[in-house]
Amino acid sequence: MFDRRQLLLAGAGGAAGLVAACSPGGRLLTGGSAPASEATVALPSLIADIQQRTFRFFWETTDPATGLAADRWPTPSFASIAAVGFALTAYPIGVVHGWVTREAARARTLATLDFFANAPQGPDATGFSGYKGFFYHFLGVTKGRRFARAELSTVDTALLLGGVLFAQSWFDGDHPDEVRIRALADQIYAAVEWTWITPRAPFLSMGWHPESGFIPHDWNIYNEAKLLYVLALGSPTHPLPAETWAAWTQTFEPSWTGRFGGDPYLHFAPMFGHQYSETWIDFRGIRDPYMAAKGIDYFENSRRATYAQRAYAAANPGGWDGYSADVWGLTACDGPGDFKIRIDGREREFFSYSARGPGDRDDGTLAPTAALGSIAFAPEIVVPAVEAMHARYGSAIYTKYGFLDAFNPTLTAPRAPLKHGKIVPGIGWVDVDHLGIDQGPIVCMIENWRSGLIWQTMRKNPHIRRGLQRAGFTGGWLA
Repeated sequence: MFDRRQLLLAGAGGAAGLVAACSPGGRLLTGGSAPASEATVALPSLIADIQQRTFRFFWETTDPATGLAADRWPTPSFASIAAVGFALTAYPIGVVHGWVTREAARARTLATLDFFANAPQGPDATGFSGYKGFFYHFLGVTKGRRFARAELSTVDTALLLGGVLFAQSWFDGDHPDEVRIRALADQIYAAVEWTWITPRAPFLSMGWHPESGFIPHDWNIYNEAKLLYVLALGSPTHPLPAETWAAWTQTFEPSWTGRFGGDPYLHFAPMFGHQYSETWIDFRGIRDPYMAAKGIDYFENSRRATYAQRAYAAANPGGWDGYSADVWGLTACDGPGDFKIRIDGREREFFSYSARGPGDRDDGTLAPTAALGSIAFAPEIVVPAVEAMHARYGSAIYTKYGFLDAFNPTLTAPRAPLKHGKIVPGIGWVDVDHLGIDQGPIVCMIENWRSGLIWQTMRKNPHIRRGLQRAGFTGGWLA
């Protein structure tokens, strides 16, 4: 079983600890001892409500004993290690807003890191949670062992580590449990043998299967792998050579484009590629040699990608219902199913879970996370888009934990052969699930826009700083 994103690139428990929420836009407390140097944004009421609901998704659906976060909810599913990384990042957000106590977040975080630090590692196909310090993309929810034939995933391990290292820097107090959190984070990170999973050096393979060995695809184009390579370069035990970053960026030029109007940028069609690494790393004002030559930084690149998505939806070359300058957002997300059907005399093709983006498998399916996960890049266009989505479709897509994963206003046929979701009269196809890897950028990037909490905290993490410096980043807050 491949990571769903890798396939695309290659061809319940625990409300304990909840406390009353602070008023939207209220004063933020400082997490850990991260500097409160950025002005706090008073959120629009809808955005504040979305953030709290999305936080509660992680708090209420994650197993408090193991920290394992479901891949999706409410459909029963396995756990996703990437979702765990987002959950670990969400817990301190809940603390600073008064949604949970620091004690409750600390206990949940410690349980999670204890689980991963002690999860069995080995080369056999069953009975293990990982190998060589990496973890399987999907784990069973009861024992946390490899689920079915899931791959040992490099990028999902990186997303897990993003949350682990954020917890390490945020829980900076003298309480014995916070000392333990920091030690476990070092243990988990140091165990990863980055140099082992480079069968086609210098690039990292997308993963490994005990049955067949390394996946025959590498992280060798511009995509969400910035965090992955920063972590691999910053390792205190098994670092990749410093020149790896330069070798990777040498593959970027074919992606440098002015597609879909506006300024040129590194194009990666689904928005998650511009959001995942930026959840944890503040790229504002720091540049590697590649971006320095372009005269921008990766944050500006992601801002341009966000505007390009809006421009694409406004142009709407596919003629999909609902697309406009006010409603837009394409990424990897759930979809109706894999079938073709005639709508208004035109044959339309739809997909189930798939990457979607401008010029890449656009089937009319919109994902709120595509816009909301970019709110820190371009709030001036994201907030109106979110408000428009909520106003037009909210009765069907806005629930207890915020927006459902995806919807498709074009697909209204009541007898469509759906694999997932349902047809809502007057709305179209609507998903029935929330996905952890799509909820994560929402709660986290709202906070980065709101206060810069995650970015500020990660600036002081020595592993992140080391990785960025070895990659050749200079200037800004790294100076």
